[in-house]
Amino acid sequence: MNRNIFDDFLSRKTLFLNKEILRHDHLPQILPHRDSEIESIAFNLVEALNGQIPSNMTLYGVTGAGKTAVTKFVCNQLEAKGREKNRPVRSIMVNCRQIDTQYRVLSHLGNSLREEHEIDEIPFTGWPTDRVFGELVRRMDLNGGVYIIVLDEIDHLVRKAGDDLLYNLTSLNASLKSARTCVIGISNDLKFTDFLDPRVRSRLGQLDIVFNPYDAGQLQDILRQRSEGSLKDEILDDGVIALCAALAAQEHGDARCALDLLRVSTEKAEQNGDDTVTQRHVRMAQHQIERDQMIPVISSLPSQQKLVLAAVLLNEKNGLRNIQTGEVYDVYQQACRYIGHNALTQRRVSGLISNLDMLGLITARTISKGRYGRSKQINSCIPNNVDAQEIMIESESEMEEVFIRPYRHQSRL
Repeated sequence: MNRNIFDDFLSRKTLFLNKEILRHDHLPQILPHRDSEIESIAFNLVEALNGQIPSNMTLYGVTGAGKTAVTKFVCNQLEAKGREKNRPVRSIMVNCRQIDTQYRVLSHLGNSLREEHEIDEIPFTGWPTDRVFGELVRRMDLNGGVYIIVLDEIDHLVRKAGDDLLYNLTSLNASLKSARTCVIGISNDLKFTDFLDPRVRSRLGQLDIVFNPYDAGQLQDILRQRSEGSLKDEILDDGVIALCAALAAQEHGDARCALDLLRVSTEKAEQNGDDTVTQRHVRMAQHQIERDQMIPVISSLPSQQKLVLAAVLLNEKNGLRNIQTGEVYDVYQQACRYIGHNALTQRRVSGLISNLDMLGLITARTISKGRYGRSKQINSCIPNNVDAQEIMIESESEMEEVFIRPYRHQSRL
């Protein structure tokens, strides 16, 4: 009988007790260092247990600051208390990065309220938006109670689809007869409300809560709590949790980054057949995570952004640092000619440089030159273990021509 390739892996000694506890979507019973945020949200939502309308809220904070976890935790507690007191309260969470149009959000909300005996779902597309909205109102009134609508990554939805949805959702109570609702928006961007109509801004921002980033000490507490029950006893070497926390604290206090580092470090130790997780495994995990995160970002760039990034890399290959926008644009134009693309204007390329900066592929620092105006100093910040040139060529074969051709570079005084 042929041996199955998975037999060796299944028989290998594991360092995990329950790996799921180290996943982002695991919701622990205790959320360290978020007591004040939990209390603020709960103080507002308790109105739902009295049949009243809680204030709409907006939660702000960087990625991995615990906004989504805290909201889920409070909403779960609210629903449990509602069942205990026979008060119908329900929360519906929508990830606006995945469900990113007004129609899709409204249909998702409506289908979440569909009764088991109802056969018809609101279709993925095809209905007029006012019909979908009317069906949502009908289903809410049919069930009654208070609904907490949570829009996670709401800034993404606003940038893509505008604020019509928020206007409709924050106006829902005027259409409801036997139900009530409030809206909670979760955003990584403190300034996203600048894109909103003043009427929508005032309705949505009745209560704002800011989640500060975790510091290294707080991240250590989170990792110690999650390691209990997820990892076997005494497998972590001294300094492993502190190093994971310190590296994540550099990434804006991202708890998700810290959890990933600890999980992947343990996987590295297990893969090597080691009995303990050391700081060396953490460094290996850091390199792997950086690479795994960077590859899809680079390969999925549109062609024009690839050309701009290539122009930065080609300038650096020529020995330049703190590259100016004009130097990037000069090489970019030559690259466009080599592969027959129409070059964008320098102003448009400057916008693409800002996009690459936002994606973390380059840094574009604006400096003042006094009476000579302002200029950008551009440098790539792609890790050494990521071959951006190879990734771009694999995803778009014509990029090979860009990297093998000779270039005339501007001379500096």
